[in-house]
Amino acid sequence: MFTQPSLQLQSRHSLRHRIASGAIAAAVLSAGALVAAAAVAPAEAAPSKVHGNTRDFRGVNWADPRDNYAADEVVPSGLSKTDSYATTYRKATGIVSEFRHELKANTIRLPINPSSVGTQWWKSYQAAIDASTNNGFKVIVSYWEANDAKDGRVDDPKAYNAMWDTVVRKYRHNPKVYFEPMNEPFGYSLDEWVSLTSTWLKQHSDVPRKRVVISGTGYNDNVTGVGAAKELKGTLLSLHFYGFWASDTTEAAWLANLQPRIGEYGWRTIIDEAGSPMTTGLNYGNHEGNIYTSYLGALTQTAREQRMGIVYWPGLRNGDAYSMTTQVGPRDLTVNSESGLAQLQWGWGLLKKEPTNDDPPAPPGEVLRGVASNRCVDVPGYSTTSGTALDLWDCNAGGNQSWNWTADKQLMVYGNKCLAIGGDGASAGSPAVIADCTGAPNQAWELNADLSVTSVLNPDLCLDAAGGGTGNGTSVDVWHCNGETNQQWARS
Repeated sequence: MFTQPSLQLQSRHSLRHRIASGAIAAAVLSAGALVAAAAVAPAEAAPSKVHGNTRDFRGVNWADPRDNYAADEVVPSGLSKTDSYATTYRKATGIVSEFRHELKANTIRLPINPSSVGTQWWKSYQAAIDASTNNGFKVIVSYWEANDAKDGRVDDPKAYNAMWDTVVRKYRHNPKVYFEPMNEPFGYSLDEWVSLTSTWLKQHSDVPRKRVVISGTGYNDNVTGVGAAKELKGTLLSLHFYGFWASDTTEAAWLANLQPRIGEYGWRTIIDEAGSPMTTGLNYGNHEGNIYTSYLGALTQTAREQRMGIVYWPGLRNGDAYSMTTQVGPRDLTVNSESGLAQLQWGWGLLKKEPTNDDPPAPPGEVLRGVASNRCVDVPGYSTTSGTALDLWDCNAGGNQSWNWTADKQLMVYGNKCLAIGGDGASAGSPAVIADCTGAPNQAWELNADLSVTSVLNPDLCLDAAGGGTGNGTSVDVWHCNGETNQQWARS
């Protein structure tokens, strides 16, 4: 996510890292480049007859639920490092078969690190790769650094080289396996990154360059530098692009943001991380008026025009609001957003007609902005899990901060979850949480002229920033109404 969108019930740390990463990446684009890109919006750009394109990469990331930044073994959702090769192969076969059946995907991107390759888990983890390729999938294996320094550089060069020696030795003769030397190398300058990757190519010269995927510079956010590097000629390139990198709400603005990052190298570039919230009720058929629906519209239009592959982040990651699927059984995935999937499939080139509509892009709602803090009542990490406790966070126009006060006096988020009082639902100090909307008394609220939000169940209790806190992460609870500004909430 992410970096990245980003979202386990995504750990707060991981989500905010992705948002910060994207903000830095977005800032590098000059105004002139954006204007130029907006002016050049090709209809359906034909791929180079000489070079071809990457459209055949119709894929998803299969990610560790903790995020792939890990110092220990990375274990994709649905697998267990205690399982044998045979058990892992059986589980992986069920999941990748669902990627094909439910999504029509043909590519999987998997994380690796020295702890995954240099431990007992590697003997079993190979089964995930083998099950994928044996079922006809292409597999991109990508190195992720650990979760301690997270400085965008290889953690331990000796261990890194040993890891790649092992992986390449195992899979260099498998034409369906592709090698991505590093995910998001933001700690390197362009020259340093070209030097590292060209060295990688020399060390593994027996791997065809057409099966090596070189990440763009920064947070994989721009491929023009690596595309122009003669040392990397013949390789594929990878680009990351996320909707939390800007606050635009039109497809045209997102097209202007994206196209300069690609330049003339779309024909050899795979967008191997891109994603949006898929569990928050967004309608991806309408590309105007919402950050994420306009972003995904621009992403898929660009990929379709330039015949670029997309490897969505993520296809499966337990608890991640961006996840395209949820695992409901060992061999059963359910799609989280039909409109999101349809838009992705159009970008993959699988649909003849773009699945657009005129319905609202997002469920109705407004923020609850604290008068004292100027921060918004927030569902951490876009969680959809009932019982998730709310807090304050910087207002960001996200669907996890949009509350619709209904005729039944419910404050509804995502179109299907309600703000509720946790615990017994009647005591001062009880947390504010999300829950399935049931019409229960602890889910009913009055929005008052003095900007207080009072419980219908117990009108003496007000929605409250705990302890008068104003900072990001401050808990939201209910407390005896006292007229203080930490109990006042503006609806804009």
